[in-house]
Amino acid sequence: MIRKIIKIDESKCNGCGACAAACHEGAIEMIEGKAVLTREDYCDGLGECLPECSTGAISFEEREAPAYDEAAVFATKQKKTKEQDIKLPHVGCPGMQACQIASSKTEDTLSYMPTVVSRLGQWPCQIKLAPVNAPYFNGAKLLIAADCTAYAYANIHEDFMKGKVTLIGCPKLDSVDYSEKIMEIIKNNDIKNVTILRMEVPCCRGLEMAAKKALQEREKLIPWQVITISIDGKILED
Repeated sequence: MIRKIIKIDESKCNGCGACAAACHEGAIEMIEGKAVLTREDYCDGLGECLPECSTGAISFEEREAPAYDEAAVFATKQKKTKEQDIKLPHVGCPGMQACQIASSKTEDTLSYMPTVVSRLGQWPCQIKLAPVNAPYFNGAKLLIAADCTAYAYANIHEDFMKGKVTLIGCPKLDSVDYSEKIMEIIKNNDIKNVTILRMEVPCCRGLEMAAKKALQEREKLIPWQVITISIDGKILED
């Protein structure tokens, strides 16, 4: 059939892997440092990968291609969620490789600086880049935070991130629905509770709604709370 499908210009591809990470259908793979459309029947032609490519290597074309196989894509997703992402060989951008971070017990700082320790417990922390399955999710307390909260609220590490797995995002900048990704994380891991940390601005409601939607799909009741931060760094009362 003739339909719209993506086209990857190998000569422009820098091997960053951002397109493969953005393709939720799994149509793109990194092969020998280049992005390759390996499953044409997995490409829905919507182009979620397109804005992620910084080199302009991805474009649309209309040509003869297999029909989009939604059932096969769903089956593949289900299979992948049962695997431990941390055991899979990492391909693509090194900055997207998952790892757990141990906080330093020796809090060395410059003598004129207050003692401050990062409480980020894992990498990556962006919702878009986080693996669905990783050992640090099991038994975790999950913090889903709007990225601006880290700048508005000065003590976010000690008051909110400490002891939690932190995921950050901005629905206005990413222009994506996070609910599916968050749903998969909650569904496939033993999450103990969820804290949603958002800014007071209206666009942050998208992050809150995505997290709530994901929680509603979970059969097991998980304790959760929403905390709102003002633009001048205060915790707002409900």
